Amino acid sequence: MPYDRDALNAYALSSIEKGSKSFAFASKLFDAETRDKVMLFYAWCRRCDDITDGQDHGHARQDTALFNTRQEARKRIASIREMTTLAYQGKNSGDEAFDALGLLLQDHPIEKKLINDIIEGFALDAEQWRPRSEDDLYQYCYHVAGAVGIIMAQIMGISHHDKATLDRACDLGIAFQLANIARDIGDDAANDRCYLPIIWLVEMDIEPGEIMRPHYRSALAKLSARLCKASALYNASARVGAAKLPFRSRIAIHAAANIYGDIAVKVLAAQDKAWDHRQYVSKLEKFTHFIAASADSMKDPAPVSREGLWTRALSE
Repeated sequence: MPYDRDALNAYALSSIEKGSKSFAFASKLFDAETRDKVMLFYAWCRRCDDITDGQDHGHARQDTALFNTRQEARKRIASIREMTTLAYQGKNSGDEAFDALGLLLQDHPIEKKLINDIIEGFALDAEQWRPRSEDDLYQYCYHVAGAVGIIMAQIMGISHHDKATLDRACDLGIAFQLANIARDIGDDAANDRCYLPIIWLVEMDIEPGEIMRPHYRSALAKLSARLCKASALYNASARVGAAKLPFRSRIAIHAAANIYGDIAVKVLAAQDKAWDHRQYVSKLEKFTHFIAASADSMKDPAPVSREGLWTRALSE
């Protein structure tokens, strides 16, 4: 059966409104055609994340011993791979999010390796993986966010041959993920997850598995600051690539960069109290970031070098 475009576009809109208020706000700035494609892609990403974690648009849904077994985790990732393959074959999967990807692929082909790279990130989460080194951390950020940034840039019109610009798009995804990791250290710990490299914890004499104990808060704040400062570097680099985007897409990306950048700033400013409550950006602050994004989009970006930043391997 052919995909129902209207129904899938409506589903994708509902998904982004439930799953990410910040991204939903930024997506309104795209032209209609780009916005539809972005939302279809988001719906697939969101659904894969929910299948991996047993959630509904990022909200807890189940937490049983059976669900959390390694065997069940692998079954969930296998189902993601199977339904994604159906999307690439243009077949109905019975799941709206994967059909949304199938619809997107009809209009905008995406290299399957990039999609598989994202699925590898979900597989790492399903396996309760933890990074040992800083390079492990950045490799993870690539899988769960950097590859997403590359696909988003291509949806907005950047050629798959333009590696320099796509590397900047990858930087934006990494910037977002580093800010998220810093903000969510407490929430992740409550779910027995930790994305701080083990070598960092050893350097600060923080016992893995006990990072939220009060006497570790000062040391933990220093590691969080490292994440936030790195996020700012990748954010600044990404803005150079954003200059290559169509004007409305450029505004949307600058707005999103401003919002996630603000999250990192708030976490950094809160220091060891950053996890007493969730750091967020208010509606008024988002509107302010939109105004700033409009102004930034009309100016040439600062000539920020990528020297020293993590870069995906050519094979990726």
